Amino acid sequence: MREASDNGHMTAAVLYGSEDVKIERVDIPRLQEDDVLVRVHVALTCGTDLKVWKQGFHARMIQPPALFGHELSGVIEEKGSAVNGNIRKGMRVVPSNSAPCNQCFFCRKGQPNLCEDLLFNNGAYAEYIRIPGRIVRQNMLEIPESVSFLDAAMVEPLACVLRGVHETGIQPGDTAVVIGCGPIGLKFIRILSTRQVRVIAIGKRASQVKAAERLGAVAAFDVAELEDPVTRVRQLTEGGYGADAVIEAVGQPVTWQWALRTVRKGGTVNLFGGCPRGSEVKIDPAALHYSEVTILSSFHHTPRFIREALDAILRGEIRAQDFITGEVPLVELPSVFRHMKNRNGELKTAVIP
Repeated sequence: MREASDNGHMTAAVLYGSEDVKIERVDIPRLQEDDVLVRVHVALTCGTDLKVWKQGFHARMIQPPALFGHELSGVIEEKGSAVNGNIRKGMRVVPSNSAPCNQCFFCRKGQPNLCEDLLFNNGAYAEYIRIPGRIVRQNMLEIPESVSFLDAAMVEPLACVLRGVHETGIQPGDTAVVIGCGPIGLKFIRILSTRQVRVIAIGKRASQVKAAERLGAVAAFDVAELEDPVTRVRQLTEGGYGADAVIEAVGQPVTWQWALRTVRKGGTVNLFGGCPRGSEVKIDPAALHYSEVTILSSFHHTPRFIREALDAILRGEIRAQDFITGEVPLVELPSVFRHMKNRNGELKTAVIP
């Protein structure tokens, strides 16, 4: 408990810049009257944190030096004086990494994920994390008794995936192509396949292909072994017309082009993976216009899908054991990111502070 900490200090990962994260003793965060302090039981690595670690910052989410990490579950250690009485010390919770303002133009338009004042919270790779009042009120959920801390920590990325599925409009019986078999792509495969969607997957190595098949893809290919991924995928669709929907979960110009070429007339492409800044993608205007292809992108999540994600975990649609390939103490986090940089096939690592 708090008393066992080192005189108000804790161990935490601090991001200083590009590929520079240090494990240090820092002050336990002080609370405002509407905040809570959560003792972290599990924090998960993810592709976004890897990207932030590589570039040393994120324009919207984090500016160094800063506490780092955003996928977690834990137990309430303290709460501010103005926090709702239903929220209690010892409660098992999964806090989201953001909350909208509910007042700006985009919030009033029903697009809170695009909120002009979207409040982001980092600091999951630590013994304790402060959860700001806005997140406490809108986007921190009690973990059901039957759900483990490990499974609950999957809520945030799963919420992004569930919103992506919803926005794309994929229906049972459809054929969907998922390009990219990292943790996000594999979550799409798992969710879609459990919802009676026929999923074809394109990955980058044998381990990803095996994972895609294990999580429900009817066919999965290692792109290194394909001369023409587009033709191969279209051969597996009815009449060779192409997929009803394509989820691009890589974020490279070439895979965006594959996505646009594997979708059928009247189909939908979700460019879920963000390309590096300055990228350019060549698009055939005639193919889009005369084929009535819908192109959209899904960014982030909303309070609705945070709740839907926890519900999906409670139902057993997603299990941490399918995605987490290792468990390490906090002190090993820097070496985990160096390992992830080399893309050795790991999916997610559970960090135990």
